Amino acid sequence: MSGKPKLHYFNGRGRMEPIRWLLAAAGVEFEECFMEKKDDLLKLRKDGALLFEQVPMVEIDGMKLVQTRAICNYIASKYNLYGKDLKERALIDMYVEAMMDLNELLMAYPYQPADKKEQHFANMLDKATNRYFPVFEKVLKDHGQDYLVGNRFSRVDVQLLEIILMAEEFKPDILVKFPLLQSFKERISNIPTIKKFLQPGSQRKPLPEEKDIPKVIQIFY
Repeated sequence: MSGKPKLHYFNGRGRMEPIRWLLAAAGVEFEECFMEKKDDLLKLRKDGALLFEQVPMVEIDGMKLVQTRAICNYIASKYNLYGKDLKERALIDMYVEAMMDLNELLMAYPYQPADKKEQHFANMLDKATNRYFPVFEKVLKDHGQDYLVGNRFSRVDVQLLEIILMAEEFKPDILVKFPLLQSFKERISNIPTIKKFLQPGSQRKPLPEEKDIPKVIQIFY
């Protein structure tokens, strides 16, 4: 198989969104094949396209890759967004794992039961402002460089920007105590490929609306 990567998922953020961000940042055009109903997921499983019967799945370079981290690792390696040596890659992996933890919290909020939403909201904002963002603010302060690792643009910069913008959707002033992250956000947002992805009409997905939630649940459960 050749040509553009093909992304198989529902028409929303979820665990595919970091993959979309990374491809876009690398300047790679991609196609999307959306699951509209549970039968679409079942067909992928029946056809043997999903190694562990789960999506996201990305068709790229003749492979059908599953597992979000594995897909992102491949894309980052292929497009030189994974540091210059093993030590930089270790830092990138460490930071990305933390970002994925925060991403899971932010991503899960719209799907929380009504009686759990307030508690979940408070918890995710607490973790963002007191556990995760202070670390990345300190990293930028300690090395005094434009990027998080090795003073060169990498996947970790892409994924931190994604997380920051998600967090700001819930609390617009969440970076008020983090001046270096504010500058980082401005700087990374203006990288041409990312700036393009942030424009209306791109393949970036919006925050899920209440009316979308039952459809997503019906596909997966």
